Amino acid sequence: MPNHSYFANLIWQIADLLRGPYRPPQYERVMLPMTVLRRFDCVLAPTKSKVLAEHDRWSDRLHGDALDVRLNRAAGQRFHNHSPLDFEKLKGDPDNIERHLNRYIDCFSANVRRIFEYFEFEAEIEKMQESNILYLVVSKFCDVDLHPDRVPNEQMGFLFENLIRRFNELANETAGDHFTPREVIRLMVSILFIHDDELLATPGTVRKLLDPACGTGGMLAEAQNYLREHHSAARLYVYGQDYNNRAFATAASDMLMKQVDHNGGGDSIRFGDSLTEDRFEGETFDYFLTNPPFGVDWKRQKNEIQREHDRPDGRFGAGLPRVNDGSLLFLQHMVHKFEPVRPDEHKHGSRLAIVFSGSPLFTGGAGSGESDIRKWIIENENDWLEAIIALPEQMFYNTGIGTYIWIVTNRKEERRKGKIQLLDARDLWTAGGSADNKRSLGDKRRHIAAEQLEEIVQLYGRFEDGERSKIFDNADFGYARVTVERPLRLRYQMTIEDKSRFLDACPYLLDDVQAIDKTLGREPSYDWNATWESIADLLRERQSRWKKVEQRLFRDVFTEKDPQAERVRKDGQEKGYEPDTALRDFENVPLKDDIDAYFEREVRPHVPDAWMDRDKDKVGYEVNFNRHFYKYTPPRPLEEIDADLKEAEEKIVRLLREVTE
Repeated sequence: MPNHSYFANLIWQIADLLRGPYRPPQYERVMLPMTVLRRFDCVLAPTKSKVLAEHDRWSDRLHGDALDVRLNRAAGQRFHNHSPLDFEKLKGDPDNIERHLNRYIDCFSANVRRIFEYFEFEAEIEKMQESNILYLVVSKFCDVDLHPDRVPNEQMGFLFENLIRRFNELANETAGDHFTPREVIRLMVSILFIHDDELLATPGTVRKLLDPACGTGGMLAEAQNYLREHHSAARLYVYGQDYNNRAFATAASDMLMKQVDHNGGGDSIRFGDSLTEDRFEGETFDYFLTNPPFGVDWKRQKNEIQREHDRPDGRFGAGLPRVNDGSLLFLQHMVHKFEPVRPDEHKHGSRLAIVFSGSPLFTGGAGSGESDIRKWIIENENDWLEAIIALPEQMFYNTGIGTYIWIVTNRKEERRKGKIQLLDARDLWTAGGSADNKRSLGDKRRHIAAEQLEEIVQLYGRFEDGERSKIFDNADFGYARVTVERPLRLRYQMTIEDKSRFLDACPYLLDDVQAIDKTLGREPSYDWNATWESIADLLRERQSRWKKVEQRLFRDVFTEKDPQAERVRKDGQEKGYEPDTALRDFENVPLKDDIDAYFEREVRPHVPDAWMDRDKDKVGYEVNFNRHFYKYTPPRPLEEIDADLKEAEEKIVRLLREVTE
């Protein structure tokens, strides 16, 4: 049986017919909906006559949803088409192909018609007709047999993945916009369900899974495939949301075509931006899977997201990341939908697997939105971050950057409570874009083979310290950002230039300034505390009362910072000194350390006059993956380096002789 690559190549060849009226990045506007349409046509072919008979029988008595339900039952699917036309018959009338094709689509059930509205396919039909290529495209697709007996559901998913990858490359889109490599999804799913064998093996178990950035639905389909293979007694209802029209339409059609467990009315894939339009508001889920777009900003949604953040029960209350990357917003959105842990009510909590770039691990210092979000999921009050897995680079189709899987849950195993596992799988890869394609696929030059995936899952399950797996306490990733101050040191001296500058601003203080000049003289003073006391005494004798702003201006004009000067007392008091903001520094002190002891050990020996302002303390969290898995590589011995240099010199001399001889 031909594989998905064979059919993808057939469809890709048809795309050449679009050249001219369409630019290559626009091919997907036609090829995705036509592929979906042809698949629907093939799926419905065996029951076509039965559906037509039922339509003739009931169309005068039933309408809308009631008629759809009856015809869907006749079709044996969650959709139907009651047109007498199919692709073979569409070929029979070239002169009326546009009208017939539109009518054919209009005769689908309402859920399919809605999908093609999101594809915006009617406009593309008109454009192809005007360019005289519509009949050719329909005829060529008629020759591609996509019946499930020839292209099983899983192969159809791979076919979609293959086509979308090619379209993404043409459009130069980001890797996370539509789908995730199957082996990455497989790894995420395996770990998502890793502790739930007993729960999922219980007959009649029903669970719900959400992907709020579902793209074309690959994660949803793979999750159900896994459960069918390992826990056939359990039912998994999958739900998704996406705001990309064509991706949403592809996912919705894919869910309709596949034998998926489905919770009723066919609205499992919903259209909209999850960050601003929660189409599952008020619902909770047992599992979550997603790969939010990497590094996509949220400027357009800023006002709505800020309002949500400010609400007492808002989804983004933990913090707002910087506006150029909204991936951590998806994490908060999903945690907001966690199922509570109440076993007596058959509520067993939630587990979440999300793909991130490296940025959410460490971007943002203490007090920033990113750090506050990490703090929110790590601190023992919540204790939700279970593990982070570092994946090999060059795993995704349109980016070579490093990626990480975060596992977040409100129902950790007892042995994992208060702990976080870091798993380094960056060197567990096999060359080639996939197991059945050793060539690179865009930027995807590596894949995780089945045995490597199994090794990662086993490392995860063992939960032991080792070369690739390390176990940490939650507090290991926290630190206190302590403000270190040094005293302000000022040298006072009155000069003609400074005197003129001050009097330009406060001419009414001329007599007082003249008296200060006469009393203190023009020699520099290295003790501002004593100098100001003398000036204050003089002003009292003269019965002059300066405002605070005038006092500050006098000091600003007639003093300079000088490391040789005495420390300036705070507000003229005997205890405490005024800090020099230009010398202010910060220390990140691990939460496990005693901060006072750390200061005396690490700071005081180098800066004897420093002190800590503990009122400004901020707690931050970050995960520095490289620090924990750093491997020291000793330099080569000098003898080896000298030998290599000598060999290189001899080679150069030999080559020069050959040229001159």
